Amino acid sequence: MTTQIFGDFIEELHDEVEYLKIGFSPNSVPLKQRWRNNGLSADFIADYLQAFFVGKQKNSNDSNTPIPARSKNAVKYIANELLENAMKFSDETSKYPTKIAFRLYSDQLVFHVTNSIKPQKVENFQAIIKNLTHEDPNELYFRRMEANASNENSTQSGLGLLSMRCDYSAKLGWKFETLQTNPPIITVTTMVCLNV
Repeated sequence: MTTQIFGDFIEELHDEVEYLKIGFSPNSVPLKQRWRNNGLSADFIADYLQAFFVGKQKNSNDSNTPIPARSKNAVKYIANELLENAMKFSDETSKYPTKIAFRLYSDQLVFHVTNSIKPQKVENFQAIIKNLTHEDPNELYFRRMEANASNENSTQSGLGLLSMRCDYSAKLGWKFETLQTNPPIITVTTMVCLNV
């Protein structure tokens, strides 16, 4: 198995924390059709977080204080963006499921979304990732906004990922793996770490 890591990807995560995993099989409904309903999945994840997980607010000694609404909204936004990207750019010919998971630590939420990707799209996506991780996110955000305004058909701007960095101070990481299947399948896992 070939592996490449970019950005702030954490390879080893502890399983003793609370977590939720959801998978979407491409066999029942094509993923590109399903992505229109990602808002429902993002709402579920955010509501699940709000209902079952509690956290500490900055000025509170009560450990039963609900997760702040800002964090719930961030969870909804991030989950929706990650699912949209994963389903929009997945390789439907591989029949590989799209999976989203998040883990809740005392001070951090960690999202993982894994999907297949067409081999011919890997190089372009990695170039986008290198820009996202090496350039100033605010400057890059404005340049991408201007580029999108002049090209309405652009589908690979990275604005959702940039918004996570700029608006929520999220850390992003990616892991590309080539699975030893016949034919080989390339997967990409996008990780987003959000302080709560």
